Amino acid sequence: MKSENQKIKNKKQIQKKQSPLLEKVKNYKFLHIILYGILGVILFVALYSNVKPETLDIELFSTSPETIYAPTTVVDNEETARREKEASNSVEDQFVLRKEVSESRVALISSIFDTIIDVRNKDDLNNSEESDMTTPEEKVEMLREQLTDSINEKISSETFLPLMQATDEEMMLAKDTVVTAVNNTMSQEISVVQLSEAKKQVEDEIRNTSLNSDVLAAAVTLARFSITPNYSLDLEATNQKRQQAMDEVKEVQIKQGQMIVEEGELISNEVYRKLGLVGLLDDQHSYKPFIGLGLFVFLIVTGVVYYFEKKDNLISSKNNSLLLYCLIFAISILLMKIVSLFQKIDYNHIGYIVPVAMGAMLVKLLLNERLAILTSMIFAICGSIIFNEGITGSFNFSIGVYYLFGCLAGVLFLGNHNLRSKILHAGLFVALMNVFVLSAILLIRNGSYSNVEIGSYLIMATASGLVASVLTIGFMPFFETGFGILSTMRLIELSNPNHPLLRKILTETPGTYHHSVMVANLSESACEAIGANGLLARVGAYYHDIGKTKRPQYFIENQMNIENPHNKLSAQLSKNIIIAHVTDGVDMLKKHKMPKEFIDIAEQHHGTSLLKYFYHQAKQSNDNIYEEEFRYPGPTPQTKEIAIISIADSVEAAVRSMSNPTPEKIEKLVRSIIADRLQDHQLDECDLTLKELDIIAKSFCESLKGIFHSRIEYPEINKKQKVK
Repeated sequence: MKSENQKIKNKKQIQKKQSPLLEKVKNYKFLHIILYGILGVILFVALYSNVKPETLDIELFSTSPETIYAPTTVVDNEETARREKEASNSVEDQFVLRKEVSESRVALISSIFDTIIDVRNKDDLNNSEESDMTTPEEKVEMLREQLTDSINEKISSETFLPLMQATDEEMMLAKDTVVTAVNNTMSQEISVVQLSEAKKQVEDEIRNTSLNSDVLAAAVTLARFSITPNYSLDLEATNQKRQQAMDEVKEVQIKQGQMIVEEGELISNEVYRKLGLVGLLDDQHSYKPFIGLGLFVFLIVTGVVYYFEKKDNLISSKNNSLLLYCLIFAISILLMKIVSLFQKIDYNHIGYIVPVAMGAMLVKLLLNERLAILTSMIFAICGSIIFNEGITGSFNFSIGVYYLFGCLAGVLFLGNHNLRSKILHAGLFVALMNVFVLSAILLIRNGSYSNVEIGSYLIMATASGLVASVLTIGFMPFFETGFGILSTMRLIELSNPNHPLLRKILTETPGTYHHSVMVANLSESACEAIGANGLLARVGAYYHDIGKTKRPQYFIENQMNIENPHNKLSAQLSKNIIIAHVTDGVDMLKKHKMPKEFIDIAEQHHGTSLLKYFYHQAKQSNDNIYEEEFRYPGPTPQTKEIAIISIADSVEAAVRSMSNPTPEKIEKLVRSIIADRLQDHQLDECDLTLKELDIIAKSFCESLKGIFHSRIEYPEINKKQKVK
């Protein structure tokens, strides 16, 4: 393995060629955390005024200066409780017929008569044995001793006296009459209110019998005593009914958009209470919207963090991309906020003209398509909040849907078109999508719109798409230059054969040009096989040997029908000329302000490898030659793409020099070159794994087999055949 000192030396060598301040900023360890915080602050500040609760300076018993609608849906607990109370009070008391009461009263009156009969029979038995007769009064006293206190309190002795004096037939008749009458009456529902009527009913029934007056009066008294209410209040059932009635009362809500008071109406106590309930009074401060906005911003920033942090990128690359993203995001949000100011002049639909697709297209072209789709959704949500003026809710879903479809249209259209000229076409496609979506929204609303309104809507939708493409084209060069972004579109433009440097290679060093094209083909297929940037490798390979145009005749691929100049030079001088094509190429690329990635490819594609031919040649004449003198200055390849170009460069030159290449020879040569690079520590800093190197070798072999395939050997035509 290469020593740590050499690795540190390479890194310092690379950093020296960059701006110290810019490099320091890009490599600041906590810059990405600061940028996430800035992104969250931008979002919170931009959306703060749009979620801030609206308040009204209205006094009680004044007149309303405008028609006021509820900005949100709230539950009116006070009104709900009032309706529940009304429903509970409307439920009547629930009564129940208690049969056990009726049965007990019938049993009671029957028991009283049985006790009277027992006393009478006992007294008759005693009278037959003794000479003294028991008087009726004494019998009554004997009876009262056997009855309960409650009966004695309510029925006097005079009531029992006629029954003691009555005959057995009258006694049995009285008993049957009273028991029957009480049973009939108690079988009916008797409430407290109906008690007097029930006693009158039982009395009337008894008076229809043939009993004598004294016995009849006693029977009536006993019957009236037996009648008691049997239809009483069922408290449990009543409470259950009332609770059921309360449960059936629907929760009273003040709906979002519901009119609370019309313009010019009096602000009564009830209206004032509702205004306070929906949070429209200036003496109420609610922090809920700001807490919700904070959570919303946290969710968005978390999504961005997840995207940038899941990639195992260098800290400088991450900071650079994140800074670019924050700048694009801030510009897009600022455009929304500026346009939203026109809502104050009572034009609530001005949001349809915002070129929000610009931000999504810039993110797609300069960063990544997946991030652009995520950004499209974020812009849609933010736009629905920023343009909520005149909307009863916090979100304007119509403009949110409009922004989402417009942004996605631009991103998806550019997915297969990476030429700068296609950005305008993308703008036209966005405009078409805007018109289509806006038309759908207007039709779904089923509103009545004038021709002027419809025309203004369509003009804004069209202008939004076209302005988005124009702004995208305008911002692209600034972002590419300022952040050193080598976009796909820029790569395709640099691959144009009419580029001055490519034309220089083609016209001055045709052999080098052909070699570069072959290396580009090999590199692109290998990079795509392992998931690296194949387009960067292809276009970078076109320029990797641009330094050879300074002294083209000293490189074998350009030596056509001329003597090799190195035959007349010393090994030391030849070595210097060959190595110089690296530094010459770097200088030429910097002079033409080519992307840093191309400069790195030209500088690192030979790494610190050894010029073996000239080294051995010099060794033959002088044993005091050191190997380090015949090595390229480096550094070694720092990325996978550069490492692949480095290997492809050697592979192409080696295979081209073979006299009769076969698939077996090609594969053996490819793997030997890769093994030699590994042993020479040329691949230590490019993060290529052994598995990826195996895939690269297979890719090279497949490509080279297609190039150097066997051909049919045609027989020579002899002179006779030519004559014929």
